[in-house]
Amino acid sequence: MRHLIFFFVLLSASCNLYPNAVQSQKPETISSWSLQHYSANPPPVKKLLNFALTLAGKNLGYRYGSADPKHGGMDCSGTVYYLLTSLGIKNVPRPSHLIYKWVKEKGHFHAVNTLDLNSAQFAKMRPGDILFWNGTYRVQHNPNITHVMLYLGKNKAGQPLMIGASNGRSYNKRKIYGVSVFNFDLPHASSKSKFLGYSCIPHLSC
Repeated sequence: MRHLIFFFVLLSASCNLYPNAVQSQKPETISSWSLQHYSANPPPVKKLLNFALTLAGKNLGYRYGSADPKHGGMDCSGTVYYLLTSLGIKNVPRPSHLIYKWVKEKGHFHAVNTLDLNSAQFAKMRPGDILFWNGTYRVQHNPNITHVMLYLGKNKAGQPLMIGASNGRSYNKRKIYGVSVFNFDLPHASSKSKFLGYSCIPHLSC
């Protein structure tokens, strides 16, 4: 009996290793036509945005290590990897820090060191650009990139939006766990995380 109790305790603990997978707020998506100037985007970018928004509507959770929606969820770099490779882009790296190296070499990376979204440092950011953060959790790789998403543009209310996978970022003041649309907000000055910059996508928008 004691062994049976231990088994259930162990099973319960293992099921809660990734509690966000079962305690998730429902992911959100929007219509591409609710984005400002959507029709002005180049056709490859419009295709990417539509594909990403469709994916966000599939109610996928956050699953660390997954790059396949068949698993019921994906992580941040897995989502970006899946979106880009599904559109036929070759040689896309899987981990976020290697995606960062890839765009630094093949794209046009724009570094950001401001907490003001109205700064001129964001003047070249366009829908479809890849966004990069560090410090969202501890890593041992170099560079220490820990989070990646895609920029969607602004909605009709002027709010900047992004899309990807998260285990707790917000959309319209709701924390969401999964593949979804999110508000693009910069970290607070006191935050351990830092937004590093953005780049166009090699072989698609660069």
